[in-house]
Amino acid sequence: MRDKVVVRLAKRDDAEALGRLYERNLSLFSSDEPSRDASFFTVEGQARALRDALDEYDAGRQWPGVALMDGDVIGKITLHDIRRGPLNMAEVGGWLSADLHNHGVATDALAHLLRIAFGELGLHKIVGYAKVDNIASRKVMEHNGFSLVGTVERHVYDRGRWHDEMLYERLAPWCDGTRPSADG
Repeated sequence: MRDKVVVRLAKRDDAEALGRLYERNLSLFSSDEPSRDASFFTVEGQARALRDALDEYDAGRQWPGVALMDGDVIGKITLHDIRRGPLNMAEVGGWLSADLHNHGVATDALAHLLRIAFGELGLHKIVGYAKVDNIASRKVMEHNGFSLVGTVERHVYDRGRWHDEMLYERLAPWCDGTRPSADG
């Protein structure tokens, strides 16, 4: 099953599939994701979100992706807050349909995204955050060679309080400490 997981740049017409996925997976977003207006979890909300994400892509600040298995959209995986110049890095975030959890699918999707990040995009570093109690997301990053940097106290505000998160980072495989990019 896992060898059929791919990641590609999101398209506007992914809104319907993402809206349906959000509606089927609302329970996922009750504890690990920031609170959002209910309209976000609809096809119309996803159409707006994709429009905004693709505008950010056009500006070079985001790479909004979708994960697919057997050609079907199974979740989102995004590089956001892309910073070029001396930092040349991005943050990663995403989610997959709950029925695919604990099968290595998220690990494979992140591995595919890292190949894009360090290859095509030429990024130097990817960072990721996970709430302290989100063991599954932490394991996905660890299985993909991310190193734990430490705890970021009261990093994200959600459901009426601040939450600590674990900060992970992964350097590009071509990073030798001197080259600014894969082709540099």
